[in-house]
Amino acid sequence: MGEESISFGVELRRLRLRAGWKLTDLAEATYYSKSHLSKVETGAKPPSVDLARRCDAVLHCEGALARLAGPPAAGASVRRNPDSGEVWLMSLDVDGADGFGVLSRRELLAGGAVGLATLAGLPVAPRADVGPTTIAAFREMFDQLRRLGQHLGASVLLPVLAAQTHALRRLAADAVGHRQRQAALRLAARFAEYAGWLAQESGDDARALWWTDRAVELAAAGGDDDLAAYAYVRQGLVALYRQDAAETVALARRAAAATSNPRILGLAAQREAQGHALTGDLTACRRALDRAAELLALPHPDDGPVLGTSHVANPAALAEGWCYHDLGEPALAAEILERELAGVPAHATRARARFGARLACAYADSGELEQACAVVEPVLAAYGRLGSATIRSDLRSLARTLNRWHRHPATAETRLRLTAALSATGAPRF
Repeated sequence: MGEESISFGVELRRLRLRAGWKLTDLAEATYYSKSHLSKVETGAKPPSVDLARRCDAVLHCEGALARLAGPPAAGASVRRNPDSGEVWLMSLDVDGADGFGVLSRRELLAGGAVGLATLAGLPVAPRADVGPTTIAAFREMFDQLRRLGQHLGASVLLPVLAAQTHALRRLAADAVGHRQRQAALRLAARFAEYAGWLAQESGDDARALWWTDRAVELAAAGGDDDLAAYAYVRQGLVALYRQDAAETVALARRAAAATSNPRILGLAAQREAQGHALTGDLTACRRALDRAAELLALPHPDDGPVLGTSHVANPAALAEGWCYHDLGEPALAAEILERELAGVPAHATRARARFGARLACAYADSGELEQACAVVEPVLAAYGRLGSATIRSDLRSLARTLNRWHRHPATAETRLRLTAALSATGAPRF
């Protein structure tokens, strides 16, 4: 037991006594057992980040205990490969085996999979007339793929997105006019950005950032500098799931400084709020949430595909529920998330599962175990199809909470199903 744990316990006891609370009162408010809290106060057990946030919330400490417990261990920075090149390989063998991957040129040559001369020797297409009809057809394909992304995993969709990105790049290179070229490149950027999101959903943060970088390059070539700002919002989501609060806030602020687009500014404010929630800073979180709600209510300023979720009418409100859960107020989080989840369309399976998992966590953390178990049932069914890393993160959190209630009969079957789902080895293959 370290000095940090003892310091936390002493301060927790001081704040509890100052509020006039007995250990029983704190146990009822946080849904941790009296014996567990006693061991934390004496230093026999280290505090979890979740417990620190709960105590901050109920004792109105504005994140002081969460800071004393220490920030969650930030994951290692996601490394970009400086020699990534632009070699995308797809294969389909006669026996039905298939694969898709992004390799650096160095890896490609070292593996001898195919010579670069072969790739360079592909026939050159004649210069094309990339008119509005062609762009509209690709835009419809993009919208269809986003709809399919609500029901299918990344391993199915990433090869298709790569192919469409490549096709639009080729069309842009061969386009007759400047405006045609720009239109093709801007749409190619949206395909690449969506590929980055699906790569993150599959649990591959490095590839997610690779695709996002490609999207920024394509957008800039097409005269769309706003996507570079949105890339910081996307990178902030990677940091958020690594529990890196400082990096989440910093990236959100970089996004806001790089654009005047209200949609991106709103999404950046939303991400900043989520970062502040991780540190227990209610005041800063609330300010950012209010800013996000105001900005995201404004009309979408361009005619391209909507950046961020296209299936959630009020993303700021769902983010608010997410934030209150991380701020240690699960009952309020559950109230907000339940209300907002009701407005997410039934066909938006991925969105409903992501926020449903968070709602199940909020119910469990507020002691509503039957509700948590009921809410997570459709989430588990969707998770089996989607293989989502973001959903998996919340399911693991839910499993830890339910394991604290292992004697409660309502949790037995759900805990077994959670264990089976989380131990399945069905990771997508690229």
